[in-house]
Amino acid sequence: MRYDRKGGSQRGWTRTLAVVALLTCVSLPAAAITPARSAGTGSHGLLNRASELGPGLMADRVVAPASLYAAIANLHNMVPSFSRQTGLACSACHYQFPELTPFGRRFKLNGYTLSGLKPIGQPGDSAGKQSLELSPIPQFSAMLLTSLTRTRTSLPGTQNSSLAFPDQFSVFVAGEVTPRIGVFSQFTYAGTEGSFGIDNIDLRYADRGTVAGRDVVYGLTLHNNPTVQDVWNTVPAWGFPSVSSATAPSAIASTLIDGNLGQQVVGLGAYSLYDNLLYTEFTAYRSSPQGFATPLDSSAQNVTAGVVPYWRVALQHETPSTSLMLGTFGFDAHIYPVGISGATDHFSDVAIDAQVERRHGPTTWIARGSVIHERQHLLATQAAGGSANVAQVVSTARASLAYLPTMKYGFTLGYFQTTGTADSTLYASQPIVGSRTGRPNTSGVTGEATYDAWQNTRLGLQYTAYNTFNGAANAYDVTAGRN
Repeated sequence: MRYDRKGGSQRGWTRTLAVVALLTCVSLPAAAITPARSAGTGSHGLLNRASELGPGLMADRVVAPASLYAAIANLHNMVPSFSRQTGLACSACHYQFPELTPFGRRFKLNGYTLSGLKPIGQPGDSAGKQSLELSPIPQFSAMLLTSLTRTRTSLPGTQNSSLAFPDQFSVFVAGEVTPRIGVFSQFTYAGTEGSFGIDNIDLRYADRGTVAGRDVVYGLTLHNNPTVQDVWNTVPAWGFPSVSSATAPSAIASTLIDGNLGQQVVGLGAYSLYDNLLYTEFTAYRSSPQGFATPLDSSAQNVTAGVVPYWRVALQHETPSTSLMLGTFGFDAHIYPVGISGATDHFSDVAIDAQVERRHGPTTWIARGSVIHERQHLLATQAAGGSANVAQVVSTARASLAYLPTMKYGFTLGYFQTTGTADSTLYASQPIVGSRTGRPNTSGVTGEATYDAWQNTRLGLQYTAYNTFNGAANAYDVTAGRN
C-alpha cells in the first residue's frame, strides 16, 4: 500500500525532515494462530499450495531460500492478517514493507488466497466440490502512523516541527474469501482531514492453467486506484517513498496517473503471468467518486467521459538470488473537470519502468526507476480560464537504490524530477505553492533510513532536498520570494 491516503505523491518541501513511527498489528491469542503444515502433510499445507503455483516452481524458487526459511523459523504470535493466513512471517512476502519479494508478488497475483490454515467447510461436501471454505480467524489488521515534520524555513504564520498523532490510522480487511477470491481493503483516518474514509481496495479472482505446456496464472481485479493492483514497487501507488509528509507543501504538477484518480474511480481488469516471465494486464476505469450523490450530475468534479483504458506489460526473470523486471504501463483518459457534459481535458500517459533485486544471504539491494510522459489537451480547462495553452506536457522521472543489510535496517536514496510546458496561468505565481516562472519543473533527492524493531513496527528518518521547486531554485514562488 501507499501510505498517502489519496495514493498521490506528496513530496516534502525545501529540506524537509520527517520522523515516522509505524505500527501494523492487531493481536490475537497465540492459540488462534495455526502454523503452516509442511509439504506433503495435506491439501491445505502452505508449502504444498506454494509448490502448486506452477509446474516445477517450488517454494524455494519463489523466494530466496534463506529468507523463506528464516521467516518460517521466526514466526511471531502477533502478525498482520496475511501472515496469520499463511502462517509465515512478514518477511516471506516483504523485504521490508511495502517492498514485495518474488514470493509476495506471486501471492498477490494468486489473489491473496494462499493459506496455511485448515478452512471451516460444509460437512458432507466432496473433494473439489466444497460449498463453503471459511478462514478460522478474522482477517483484520491495523496501522498507526505518527510523524514529525520540520522544514528548514518556517512557513509564514505557521508553527514549525509539525507533529501528527495520528498522521494516519488504517484498518485492513485482507485475505482469502474463497479458494479463488481474495481481497486487500484499507479504510483510513487521515489526521490532516479529520475524517475516516475508504482507501485502497483490491478484490481479486485468480486461477491457473497451462498454455503450450507452460504455467499461466490469470485473474480478474476490481480496484479503486490505478496501479494499486500492480506487484512492483516502480508504479505510483507503490513507489519510493511510501511514506511522505502531509504537512510540507508539494510540487505544483504531477501526471494524472500518479495518484490523482485514487479513490475516484473503479477499475475492472484482467491479467495473466505466463511462464513466470510475461505479465500482461488490461483494465477499464469508470468514475466512482466519494462524497458525491449518484447518479453524478453538474456538481461532480473530475468525472471520466466514458471509460479510461489502462494497460500494463512487463517481462521478468527470476533466479534464486536475482529478480529483474522491465515493463511499460499507461492509460488514456478524457476528464470533465466540472459536471458531466461539454468539453473535456485529454490525458495520455505512457511509462517505462524497471526493477532489479539482488539477494545475498540476509542482504538485499533493490534498484528501481520509472519515467512517465503525459500529453495533455486541456480544452475544458482553457475554456474555463484555467490555462493559457491547450497543449501541455508533463514528464516525471524517478530512481532509487535501497540497501537492506538485514530485515531490521533499510537505507534508500532516491532522485525525482518533474518537467513540463511553461504556462503562467496553469502554474500561476503565488506565495509558497506557486511558480514565479510559470514552469512546474521540480527536482531533488530523498534519503531515508528505517529501523524495524519488529517486522510490524518501524521508526524512520527521511530527508528531502530540492534543487529546483516549482520552476526555480531562488524566489521560486513570487518575486523576492522563497528559495
